[in-house]
Amino acid sequence: MTITTQHELDGMTFAGKVVARTLDALRAAVEPGVTPAELDALTGQVFAGFGAFSAPRAEYGAPVNVFISVNDDIVHGLPTNRPLQAGDVVCIDVTPNVGGFVADAAITVAVPPVSPTAARLIEAAEAALARGLNAARAGQPLNGIGRAIQTEVQRRGFTLLPELQGHGVGRAIHEKPDVPNYYRPALRKPLHEGLVIAVEPMISTGRSPRVRTRRDGWTLATTDGGLAAHVEHTIMITRGKPVILTA
Repeated sequence: MTITTQHELDGMTFAGKVVARTLDALRAAVEPGVTPAELDALTGQVFAGFGAFSAPRAEYGAPVNVFISVNDDIVHGLPTNRPLQAGDVVCIDVTPNVGGFVADAAITVAVPPVSPTAARLIEAAEAALARGLNAARAGQPLNGIGRAIQTEVQRRGFTLLPELQGHGVGRAIHEKPDVPNYYRPALRKPLHEGLVIAVEPMISTGRSPRVRTRRDGWTLATTDGGLAAHVEHTIMITRGKPVILTA
């Protein structure tokens, strides 16, 4: 999607606001004893208050309002009834459709007390996202985003999961272009003003860059049991710093 009208800008801005408010509510609700299924129900309540609904449910038949991935699960985790425990690393991925506009963002939080490794992992993912967003400017090559993310993750000693990547978003969840989290020399096409993309580093404490699909057919997990972190924002490209629609 490329935003060209005030209607489109207003629609994406409101969809991003719904994402941000939902993530705020979920972050506050994460504590020992709460279940991912309860977080899913809370997401449904927040969505309903804004007239939103789950885009993954509508587009792909996902049986959830929100994806909750815990510990070595990376993304697309189906909420379960297993209570969260102290030390769990919880990735929360929110993607509503609001009036025909789709915004997408994710956070990773740890249930206190947080281990030093988990804290460093989350900090690294957030730093990589910030570096990637700073590289996302009109006129700059698409692959500059991946270069920035890859450089930051490697500098901090964690593992990128290159099978998973960002994407265009706006009228549907997954639109062109693909936005890899690593440097791909061929992706030299410059970004243009108004383009809407989701930038989303996914990294692990493990050594293997490979991922596997769990038996539920949805949840993607690390292959070596490494803890995973996933952070994401939907942005609009400008000549300067991007507009973070889901902030």
